[in-house]
This record gives sequence, structure tokens and C-alpha cells, in this order.
Amino acid sequence: MSRVTPVRGLCDNADRLVEADAALAGLQVRCGGDMPGTLAVPALLTLVRRVRASGVAQLRQLGAVDEGKMIAFLAYAAPDGQGTRIELTQWRLAGDAVADIAPDDAVLYQIAAIHAVLGADQRVLAVDLRGDDADLAGEAAALSALAERWQREGLVWSAAVDLIGVAHRQPLHWRLLDDVAFHIAGSARTWRARIVPHGDAGFDLLILADALADPRPPAQEIAPVTLPGNRLIGRDLAPALRQPINRIIANAETIRTRLAGPIADAYAGYAADIAEAGRHLLSLVEDLADLDAVEAPEFSPAPDRIDLADCARRAAGILAMRAQERGITLVPPAEGTQVPATGEFRRVLQILLNLLTNAIRYSPQHSTVTIECGGDTAQAWVAVHDQGAGLDHEQAARVFEKFERLGRSGDGGSGLGLYISRRLARAMGGDLTVAPGPGARFELSLPGRAAA
Repeated sequence: MSRVTPVRGLCDNADRLVEADAALAGLQVRCGGDMPGTLAVPALLTLVRRVRASGVAQLRQLGAVDEGKMIAFLAYAAPDGQGTRIELTQWRLAGDAVADIAPDDAVLYQIAAIHAVLGADQRVLAVDLRGDDADLAGEAAALSALAERWQREGLVWSAAVDLIGVAHRQPLHWRLLDDVAFHIAGSARTWRARIVPHGDAGFDLLILADALADPRPPAQEIAPVTLPGNRLIGRDLAPALRQPINRIIANAETIRTRLAGPIADAYAGYAADIAEAGRHLLSLVEDLADLDAVEAPEFSPAPDRIDLADCARRAAGILAMRAQERGITLVPPAEGTQVPATGEFRRVLQILLNLLTNAIRYSPQHSTVTIECGGDTAQAWVAVHDQGAGLDHEQAARVFEKFERLGRSGDGGSGLGLYISRRLARAMGGDLTVAPGPGARFELSLPGRAAA
């Protein structure tokens, strides 16, 4: 499988693969199955059975053996009438277990102009041109030429671009290249790389136009700001902090994994603590960068025609693994439900991922988190309702304040997620509210639109 474009299939109510694209049909036969016939890929069969039993769509990173080679792929399965619809993406050669995608990275997958699959040595294994933004239409030739060169020459990805401010011999440790800016031959834009690791399986490389990767306004358009205002921190310091923090994490991981030589277990533990602290600090820096963006007077989202129900199902699918680990059941809107709205897709997904992450984090084990939606042509809404302790009136009045944690500590949060989410909602002409009482219920409202 040389590409990462979606591979689709359909199972009946007996878990028999009855329809499949050529790539999936080929894998089915090579794994000893028939077409049509019971799914022969064990991990995929397990996922389909879970979805059929629960009636809830799920998103998983799965693996299989294909002619003696381990492969990994992202599998989305959803109820479809009496059967189950399957969509597979992100095929890659794999090692052992592949971790689920972090919520913050999930938004980037939706807006990347290029998604490439890298091996452990950062060489390009597969490339998919994914950007369909009209604003990037003029860059299609440059992006296509880069993808073709990667595939033709089997290069380390960074060898085919002009990295900005990096003169070291390639390849560097991936953390030192994450978020690096670069130029592409034939393109006047500045681009940015985001790298998502998958253990021994390699990496995903997401190429984003710089304005999308970091939507802060150009520095020359902003009047100088001094502390204690936070825009200096978010706009100027956040980009400068990313690389040194990534370097700390990279060096700590090198020590922890003993790549530089044997060390005592205690020192490996110290290195693990350093790496974890570095990742926490990096998440705080990213929160400050988002804070800077939403508080800038020039900030303006790019509203489009979206489906709130589809956004909710995507967010639930992304976090299904995390919920399952805590024994929490996510109940998204039913397949086929549509709630037309006006908003910026990636910002709406960002808000929903934040709400669901909080619901999973603070709900009791073996409880249910329900996502409901509705509306009309004037206003559309989507609500996340958990079965936790909920908020009283005083807490509900404070929960959207900047850096507010409601007395919680030690959970890794910054107290900025809900504040940023409400700012985003209001910038799109909507709002984000919470209802006091048992079981927190957060509702995102947006301008509605007539159904297509």
C-alpha cells in the first residue's frame, strides 16, 4: 500500500466484508479470507464487532500482518444500516503498538496540505496531497512536485526542503524538527512541519501553510506590547521556546532509552521525569500561543458551512480510545443526523475536543458522556453532557475565567482551555455556556444555516 488516501469497505450484520476497495480486498485475501467473507484481519474484526454491539462509531490505530510485514493503519468504523462502514487511512510499516492520536494533533490532520508517512529514519514511505483549501490552490504545483520528489528519490523528508534557521546535518532528532519552518521550491509561502511519532512504526509528517499552523497575525501589524500583557509571551516567546524545549525532551528521551550508553535505572527515571516535565511545559506554551491568537484585536476566524453533528462524531471517534481506557461510554449523534451551521471547522473541532477531554478526565469511571445537537436556520447547537459531579452556580460563573482550575491541581491542565474555547465560539458569532447542576452540560451555539 503506497498511499494514505482512504480505503473503504462495508460489512454486513454478520461481520462479513461484502464491499471493499481494492487495497482492503487484497489485504482480506492475503490474510486468508474470502470476498465476500468474514473479516480476516483480527484487529479490524474486533473493532467492527465492538461497533456493531455498541452502535457507536469508533476510531482506532490498528495493526496487521501483511505477507510477513507488520503494517499499521487508522481505522474508523461506524454503524451503517444493518452493517458497519469501514474507512482506513494512514497505512505505514509498523513495529509494535501504535498510540492513539492526541486531540491537539487531530485538528492538524484535518487542515494539513500534505500528510506523509515516515519510517523510523524519517525517510518518506507514502505521501498524500490532502489540502483542498481554495487559498492553497495556487500552491498545488509546488506541493505536487515535492511529493513526487519524495516518492521518486526515497529521501529523508527534510532533505527536499529549505529549512529556516537550521544548518545542522540531517536528519536531526525528530523533536528538533517538529514545528520547524521551511520553504518549498516553487512556492512563495512559508510552510511548517508538524511531526507525530508512532513508536517504532515511524512518524506522520503534516505540512501546513504557516498561517494555518500558527494563525497569529504578522508581527509588523501589531503594536509593541509589554508585560504583564500576555501577547508578548504568546506571539514572540512561544515560537522561540518550542525548539529549546523540544531539545530538552529529545535529550532526556535519549538518556531514558539509553541510546547514548548504559546508565543506572535511577538516572533513567530522572530522565523520564525531565521529559514528562518538558512535555507539560510545551503544552503550556501552546496554550499561551492560542491565548495570544484569540485575544489579538486582529483575530478573525474563517467561517464556513459545516455540520455540527459530523464534527461531534469526528471528535468522539478521535477520543473513543481514551474514553474506553477509563470505562466511559461516548454517545455521539446518530449516523445520518445533520445539523447545518456556520463556523470554522478546525476551531469547532478544537472546542469539541476540549469539552470531551474534560468530560472524560473528570467523569467517574463506567459512566456515559452524551453529545447532543440540534437547531434551526437561526441557531445551531451541540452539547456535551457528562455524569460527573457537575458545577454549582458559583463554579459555573467562574469556569470560563482565564487560568481558572476550580481548585483542581495535578491534572496537567492550564486553566485556559475553556477560556480559549469560549473566545473562539464568540468570535464565530456563537457562545459557549454551562448549565449548573449534577452532571456538567456544556453547550456550544453557532449561527445556523439552511440545510444544503
